[in-house]
Formats: sequence, structure tokens, C-alpha cells
Amino acid sequence: MGYFILVIAQTVVFPIVSGIIELAVVGGDPVLVFGKWWVFWGVGTRLLVAGIVQVSGKSPTAAILGSTAPSVQEHQLARELGMANIAIGLAGLLSLVPGWALPAGFAGGIYLLIAGVLHVAKRGKSAQESLATWTDLIGGGSGRRARRLRPGTSPRQLAVS
Repeated sequence: MGYFILVIAQTVVFPIVSGIIELAVVGGDPVLVFGKWWVFWGVGTRLLVAGIVQVSGKSPTAAILGSTAPSVQEHQLARELGMANIAIGLAGLLSLVPGWALPAGFAGGIYLLIAGVLHVAKRGKSAQESLATWTDLIGGGSGRRARRLRPGTSPRQLAVS
């Protein structure tokens, strides 16, 4: 149950709450503010936490690869995926630094979108895998939609948010 609460909070609740607080206190362009917080929470914290769990060996990722007793190679693959998650997650945390939100959001959004699309076709997903699939698709699609909401916004304007 904790996994579901954490993933939904990181993907939906925390970015919305953080954006509302920033808009109320500081103001700003809602697209840029919510985009920055989505990158921080939905990419940064979410992928960092997932990566740490995968690298620690306590993740079900190796078992999800298909066998009841994951092999050494499956554990190695899960650790390597964990390192990728940590790297993109750390970049996402830097979204609060001017100039980092757009590149981190782009990389994280594409990563999540591809992961979600690849998960869709899998049959017999567990509840955790189904949640990961849909939040990956939501997160990956959010980055694309946010950019299209502001066609007149230059990449430089987005980068300094």
C-alpha cells in the first residue's frame, strides 16, 4: 500500500500542492511553475527512490523480468536500471536550479513515456506494475503537453523557470 501512496503522491499530489503554494506565495506562470514541480517530484524524487531501491536489491524488478528466482544476470540488469533511474532522478532534482527544468523534464519525460509504452503490452501485470505503467504514461505525456500549451514560449524562457 505504501508503494501506491508514494507513487501517486510523487506523480500527482506533490507537484500540484507545490505548484499551488509557489503560485500563492511567489506567483509566476502556472505552466512553468507546475512543470518545474512535476520534474522535481515526478522525475526527480520518483526515479531517485526507485533507483535506490533497485540498486539495493530489495526491488521486485528482477523478479518482474520473468522468473520466480531471479538469476545473477537479472539482478545485474535490475541494478543497472537502478543506476539509470538514480542518474535521471538526480537531474530531476536539479529542476529547482534555473536552467535545469527543461532538459531534466525532457529526458525524464521521454524515459517515463517509453517505459510506460513498453509496459502496456505486458499481460498479467501486478497491481504495482499497472500503477507504474499508468503513472509512467501520465508523467511522460505531461512533459509533451506542457510544452504544447505555450507555443510562443521559447526554450530559453522554459530553461530559466
